[in-house]
Amino acid sequence: MALHAGQRRMDALELIKKRRTIRKFQQRRIRQCVLEGCLEAARLAPSAMNLQPLEYILVTEQLERIFSCTRWAGYEKEAGPKPGEEPVAYIIILMNRSVSSDAAYDVGLAAENILLSALGAGIASCVLGALDRPKLAKAMGIPATHSIELAIALGYPKQRSVVEDGKDLKYRVDSKGIVHIPKRPLQSIVHNERF
Repeated sequence: MALHAGQRRMDALELIKKRRTIRKFQQRRIRQCVLEGCLEAARLAPSAMNLQPLEYILVTEQLERIFSCTRWAGYEKEAGPKPGEEPVAYIIILMNRSVSSDAAYDVGLAAENILLSALGAGIASCVLGALDRPKLAKAMGIPATHSIELAIALGYPKQRSVVEDGKDLKYRVDSKGIVHIPKRPLQSIVHNERF
């Protein structure tokens, strides 16, 4: 994927550190080649027994159909998008149940590849698991052989999100609209050699 003028390539750890959930987006279209790059990254993710049961729906036009099936920001209602801040694209991750009935690891790996690929192109994201799946399946014509695993909202960010060490794992939005995401400190979760 070609970089735009003024962009530089980020290494993997830098991307991971910068990847934060964003729930407010600029109303600016994402180039098709960037979205296709995200899907290519998902396609190349590891798959248990290489069964590759995942399929994807890319949505850039019928956005309200998806948005009406989502719930945003369980902890902090102000963190969700207001009119004019909605995503400008979605990738819906489906599992073809005729191929595999359990691909939870595949879903996570493919989703992370999408998120990092998007961020590498300056695109923010929000993983949505809180979905009205029956309504979404009907709206998108998804057959009963496929289950909706996740939706990923995409767009250029309209808010900032920062990581900080903390014991209280509840995220918050400050008076400037910055989302603060507490993460457990590394030394509190790593056990060397044995527990």
